[in-house]
Amino acid sequence: MQTNFTPEQLSDPHVAEAESILRKCVHCGFCTATCPTYVTLGNELDSPRGRIYLIKDMLENGRAADREIVTHVDRCLSCLACMTTCPSGVNYMHLVDHARTHIEKTYRRPLLDRLTRSLLAQILPYPARFRAALKLARVGRPFAGLFRRVPGMKPVAAMLDLAPGSLPQAKDEHVTVSGEKRGRIALLTGCAQSVLDPGINAATARLLARLGVETVQNPEGEGCCGALVHHMGKEDAALEAARRNVDAWMREIEGGGLDAIVITASGCGTTVKDYGHMLRLDPDYADKAARVAALAMDITEYLATLDLPEPVIAPGITVAYHSACSMQHGQKITRQPRELLRNAGFVVREPREGHLCCGSAGTYNILQPEIAAKLRDRKVSNIEATGASVIATGNIGCMTQIGSGTDTPITHTVELLDWAYGGPKPAGIRDVSAPATETSAETGAQTGAMTAAE
Repeated sequence: MQTNFTPEQLSDPHVAEAESILRKCVHCGFCTATCPTYVTLGNELDSPRGRIYLIKDMLENGRAADREIVTHVDRCLSCLACMTTCPSGVNYMHLVDHARTHIEKTYRRPLLDRLTRSLLAQILPYPARFRAALKLARVGRPFAGLFRRVPGMKPVAAMLDLAPGSLPQAKDEHVTVSGEKRGRIALLTGCAQSVLDPGINAATARLLARLGVETVQNPEGEGCCGALVHHMGKEDAALEAARRNVDAWMREIEGGGLDAIVITASGCGTTVKDYGHMLRLDPDYADKAARVAALAMDITEYLATLDLPEPVIAPGITVAYHSACSMQHGQKITRQPRELLRNAGFVVREPREGHLCCGSAGTYNILQPEIAAKLRDRKVSNIEATGASVIATGNIGCMTQIGSGTDTPITHTVELLDWAYGGPKPAGIRDVSAPATETSAETGAQTGAMTAAE
């Protein structure tokens, strides 16, 4: 794509990076076929190619964002399916992130939109505030229908609809490494996940302890990864979150040493792996951030590096694996979760249109509830068509979004693996397991048949 930036504009490193990304686009349109909003809405401006044109025009002319570009950029899920599809290597993620920062700095949103975004930024990254807000949501839930009919209040209705009726108790389990110590990792506690489902990290710590891996949790200073505010264009808040985590993990790296920084929410993983880029212009943090980013691994990515024993049980149940966008497109992790589940004795089925987003996308299902609901219903229909008895995924946002549209139990991939290797059975799953020694042959036959069918 031809660009026309001035030398003065290109002296800004952010603009220079945007220009280099824009020049890689060859207008081929392959991205439109895999873009959830284009597939749903059919508007060229709601495709990656259309947004690239809008962003190019805004940046080249050095003008403030207007209502049109904000509308179409806001509709982007940052699912990054376009990056998987693009034959030219266009880094759409960094381009749209830059556009969102520019929008945040130059566009004055309507009052209710500003208030909603400020509320989300001040609550979701902070577990104590988030827990309090969810408890308060029980009082407001009966009014969700009313809010849904008021312009500008639909995000409030979406928040009330998504809020769980009850919250699980925090898992304060003390785990010790079994046998010979094989490694030491830091486990990101996170923000929303630690409130909505603390059992995910508890299962991770249990499983790793049985495998001989020491887990460091809650190091001083660790907090939200910054993804939630980053995707709302709040760059300063996102970078501050990144710096705090880099400091916290560097103390562990320089102290007891770390083999990896393990993350159980794939949306967080995509962001932490990008810390090196996010802080590249900060002379005090650039090198440290790059070092931290290089150690970041999804839990399935890390488990795939270990020599796992034989499963304790052979579950033999059929699992529909939903690959979160941040997992398959953001981190390019596709093989490991499926192989780990199959090797643990599960029959894995792949839903149709697995590349399409479920509509969660951080705060998207709150800020764009109509589009998110259409994508959720499409995803749920494809998942239920597999006939699976349980859904597995690696991202808390997807678990919440998909779970709001189906009665099929949904659980984190690591919870199923923990169960197969000696941990407790995840809630909501029927007790159909048996000792591995009794059913291993049957499970192997089922798994082989399913693999062949796929």
